[in-house]
Amino acid sequence: MDKGLDLSKKRICVTGGAGFLGTHLINRLKKSGAKDIFIPTYPEYDLVKSEDIARMYEEARPDVVIHLAAHVGGIGANREKPAEFFYDNLMMGVQLMHQGWQRGVEKFVAIGTICAYPKYTPIPFREEDIWNGYPEETNAPYGLAKKMLLVQSQAYREQYGWNSLFLVPVNLYGPGDNFNPASSHVIPALIKKCVEARDAGEKEIVAWGDGSPTREFIYVEDAAEGIVLATERYNSSDPVNIGSSFEISIKNLTELIARLTGFEGEIRWDTTKPNGQPRRKLNVSRARERFGFEAKVPFEEGLKRTIAWYEENRIK
Repeated sequence: MDKGLDLSKKRICVTGGAGFLGTHLINRLKKSGAKDIFIPTYPEYDLVKSEDIARMYEEARPDVVIHLAAHVGGIGANREKPAEFFYDNLMMGVQLMHQGWQRGVEKFVAIGTICAYPKYTPIPFREEDIWNGYPEETNAPYGLAKKMLLVQSQAYREQYGWNSLFLVPVNLYGPGDNFNPASSHVIPALIKKCVEARDAGEKEIVAWGDGSPTREFIYVEDAAEGIVLATERYNSSDPVNIGSSFEISIKNLTELIARLTGFEGEIRWDTTKPNGQPRRKLNVSRARERFGFEAKVPFEEGLKRTIAWYEENRIK
């Protein structure tokens, strides 16, 4: 397969480059020979504001933009601040893409979200199904704000011939994840809960929902690999799933994390809390066919690495 774009010769701007996925992506870009990488950080650059985006473009002068930055959180955060999640993510993405086109950026890689899919998408999720219904209500404002970048990418390619991509990664996990209970996703939240309960000798933990929903997760280094391969090799505005195609129920996930962390108490399910989307599993054939990406890290191995990182880095 053609290696495509030579990243060693490009100026690359990575929004969100200091974040969880961003730090792993920067490492992977450097392995591809990238030397000139600009990482705009908040609050120096508030990418919701057009004047800050303009200043970023003037200072970075990028050939390639990879837009990872997002205002994100779990079900609780999405329910509390739906307007913020919608506005911040929409304004960031739309303005970054528009100004990138205006300034002649060679390639723009927009990172979408699994939350863009309809609530009842047939399993496995195929990219063709992304418009066949409304997203799961608890995170629809975030998912739809991100999905507008797919519309924008396709419209700008059609009218202007501009090269932009829209990638749809499934839920990430791995070393360096966000373990803040107010905003973390399910894997770091469960790891933290199990480790703290184990250390305190508690007899039970409480998990949200009834444990029946399924989720797919991709190890963060695999996700970074997929994004870099797409940046190098893919030149279309057809959306592409980035996932592992491995599905696990929240009940089985919780029991697995309890076992791997050494928590031996009971797991109690709080069914007053929402389950979220019933099932999530991606069809990942398009990524394999169009730019040769396949996830490599087995799920239990990835969990062990994530738990080990948390044990080493948490404040005791």
